[in-house]
Amino acid sequence: MNVNAAIAAVAALAGLCTGVIAMLAFRWSEREQAKPTRSSLHTDAVLPPGVDTVLSVLRSSAVVLDEADAVVKASSAAYALGLVRGGKLAVEPMLAMARDTRRDGEIRQIELDLPRRGTGRGGDALAVSARVAPLGSRLVLLLVEDLTEARRIEAVRRDFVANVSHELKTPVGALSLLSEAVMDASDDPEAVTRFAGRMQVEATRLTSLVQELIDLSRVQNDDPLEDAEPVRVDELVAEAIDRCRHQAGTKQITMATGGTADLHVWGNRGQLAAALGNLVENAVNYSPARTRVGIAARRIPATGGDLIEIAVTDQGIGISEKDRERIFERFYRVDPARSRQTGGTGLGLAIVKHVAASHGGEVTVWSAEGQGSTFTLRLPEAGAARDRDRSRSQTRESSESYDTGDLDGEDHGRPYETFTNEPLSAPEVLP
Repeated sequence: MNVNAAIAAVAALAGLCTGVIAMLAFRWSEREQAKPTRSSLHTDAVLPPGVDTVLSVLRSSAVVLDEADAVVKASSAAYALGLVRGGKLAVEPMLAMARDTRRDGEIRQIELDLPRRGTGRGGDALAVSARVAPLGSRLVLLLVEDLTEARRIEAVRRDFVANVSHELKTPVGALSLLSEAVMDASDDPEAVTRFAGRMQVEATRLTSLVQELIDLSRVQNDDPLEDAEPVRVDELVAEAIDRCRHQAGTKQITMATGGTADLHVWGNRGQLAAALGNLVENAVNYSPARTRVGIAARRIPATGGDLIEIAVTDQGIGISEKDRERIFERFYRVDPARSRQTGGTGLGLAIVKHVAASHGGEVTVWSAEGQGSTFTLRLPEAGAARDRDRSRSQTRESSESYDTGDLDGEDHGRPYETFTNEPLSAPEVLP
């Protein structure tokens, strides 16, 4: 009996201890849950009412710092730009500016160039504008705007204005000098005739430049698919050949056509004719005498609908690899001296690029120095493009470009030779 009583007493004591431990653990858990967490201290308990909501809808990258320079609140954009790392503001100039603002309460602003996250290259710098202001008595608010795209657009605008000014100045200056020469040579009919011929050349060049500026502005600002229609590819080829007939005949260049007949694309006829005409004109101008320029078309399968591929191949001087990356830029010319001889303005390929993009297509180039070049214009076929255009116009009135799907990125060779099995019927081949 004594043994049983002892066992019962030990069991009772163990149960009592277990109950006491459980009660203490429960009380400790309640006390821990009642304590404010770091996140609650850094948002609801610290930020003034409504500030958290305002920061969440700002387009700027927002960072709130406390009196110890710890990050109280940061937007996802701030993390994406690499402004905040490990709970601290990672940009020292911004941190110094925040400390100054906390000390005297003045609003400050600075513009900086920051390396992109994950790179240390200066060419990948981000241009940002940072503005710091006090937020309450202890906090500081930092707002950062990404100015990279705005800077790029401004640089493009400055370059465009500078190039236009230079290109206009050249023929205008030449006309002024030639007119003075004509006046001084009024008693020499032969000199007057010679100078008048030069004036006509410069006037033609000036007219061409102004017209191409107008064309470029039109293709950038207008929606070509507002007046879209099915356009026969062989008719576009015929127009392009007719446009260059005189230059080709003068240089004894053979204009050969081929590929699949009776193809149609969907778009603005005038813009498509101008784009293809620019490609053919470039091929003729930059080809040596007694060579051949080929224009061929075919249908290629692609996700979202078939594409029509029009290739313009020449046997000209070719384009170096470093120049191929820039030839579609406005006013960029591989050989400025040769471009002046041929009357080029440097806007033709830029117009082709914009026309292709606005029609839901693209333009690519294959070239090798001394072997010639092949420019390939890919556009959606008329049926699929028309259906997408009608479907899109019923849902929204924006002017976004079509999704042409995945293109065959491997076919960048000289496609002319693979197209010439079936001749196009419309264009005439020059002798």
